[in-house]
Amino acid sequence: MKDLLKKSSAYWVKYDKYEWKHDYLMPAKNAIPSLYNPFKSMENIVVDALNIGRLCMKRDINNQILKAKIQKFACKYGLLGLMTALPTTVNFIDYDTVYIPKNRFINRETIKTDDYLKFFFPFSTPDRVLKIENDKTLMAIIMTLSDNLLAVNMSFMRDYGERSDWLKTQFSDLAFMFATSNLYYEDFKYLSPDEKELYRQSMITCDLLTPTYHIELLDKPTLVWDFHSLLLVMQMMFCFMLTDENSGLKLCRKCTKAFMSENKGDLYCRGCRNEK
Repeated sequence: MKDLLKKSSAYWVKYDKYEWKHDYLMPAKNAIPSLYNPFKSMENIVVDALNIGRLCMKRDINNQILKAKIQKFACKYGLLGLMTALPTTVNFIDYDTVYIPKNRFINRETIKTDDYLKFFFPFSTPDRVLKIENDKTLMAIIMTLSDNLLAVNMSFMRDYGERSDWLKTQFSDLAFMFATSNLYYEDFKYLSPDEKELYRQSMITCDLLTPTYHIELLDKPTLVWDFHSLLLVMQMMFCFMLTDENSGLKLCRKCTKAFMSENKGDLYCRGCRNEK
């Protein structure tokens, strides 16, 4: 898995503080941005996302507790970058119309670019330029990411935000796939053919985004992945971990939390093992 993802453009920006503003999660006032490589936190990002998704799937979960968990996730890893993840091309900012594949949020195949931007800049007038002249820290980061497309860098702006219901959907979809996979193999011998087919179709219907890639002629032809959102990174990492037989990603038999096992035969997370 690490060899497949050896070359990738996946640097991401996170702020040290985020706040909820009318159900949008946004950088807090005076929050400090920083740059990091998500692949260095690969296992933690996936496990934290799965456990938030697990809470999202609970009907009786307190909404404020859930929003606090998502806010903490953003402080550790940043927002998901939904604006650049959903369109058919991350270059959408250069066109008058955005083309959007089938998704859970926008029930239109096309939408005017200025209208699309309003989904992510709810409290400011969306402009197709970077407004960072007076933000020296963010300006330095954007200059470091000068190869990024405009829309990607726009998603790092302080007035960019993501809706709580959209965030919850992404986390819960990931957790659903993980739970479905675990239940399918755990109960396989007890399932009828129809039940097995239902599990398979449930996995197929989950919408996963596809990162783009290109070939670079380095010391040898090299596959380079182009990740334009944290969501793409997170989904890709999850898929590799789920299908890698050597991955330590597990579902605790007792508390049903996702965890990284220290030993291949571990069935319980560390907390549940310590309770025994």
